Amino acid sequence: MGHSQAEKAQSRERILREAADQIREGGLESVSVGKLMKSVNLTHGGFYGHFASRADLLAQALRRALVDGVRRSAAREKSARPTGFAGFVSDYLSPSHRDSRSTGCAVSALISDVGRADAQSRAVMSGSIEDYIAAARRHLDDNDDSRAMLTVSAMVGALALSRVMADPARSDDLLRSVREQLVAFNEPNERTRSGNQDQT
Repeated sequence: MGHSQAEKAQSRERILREAADQIREGGLESVSVGKLMKSVNLTHGGFYGHFASRADLLAQALRRALVDGVRRSAAREKSARPTGFAGFVSDYLSPSHRDSRSTGCAVSALISDVGRADAQSRAVMSGSIEDYIAAARRHLDDNDDSRAMLTVSAMVGALALSRVMADPARSDDLLRSVREQLVAFNEPNERTRSGNQDQT
């Protein structure tokens, strides 16, 4: 890669990183191309050398925000926390995750924005939702999509609602209640697997 191409790639990376941070914090509509380019010390006119349109930028920045959220979640899962389905749910529905909107799951932070966005952005988030459903299915050790879909819907919905609630104690109650119900929801599967293993 030539020097100018390398510089262009670095500039594009700076724009994407800043745009991803902005949409996680303020939503899709918070991104102004002019202000964004100024924030990374680039000219407004140079924007179209990197992206076809603002919609193209938003879709790519959204993808970056979603990928960053998955990486951080994977790093948290590797730490000394409960494992399996209970760990998967407890990590997601934790007060620390609720309080980390700018670094946590971008699906829950941006679901309403993307629901009103163009098809390109919806397609990007759809892929991430499918990844979450697949992860839930693995943790449930169950090929039934319906259980995984219910789990992801409850997790994303509860986290989003907990961020809206003005009373911190009530917000904590919501997270704890959904967390406990989801773990209890999986207990019959756990007992069945344990019973099957005992018989082998």
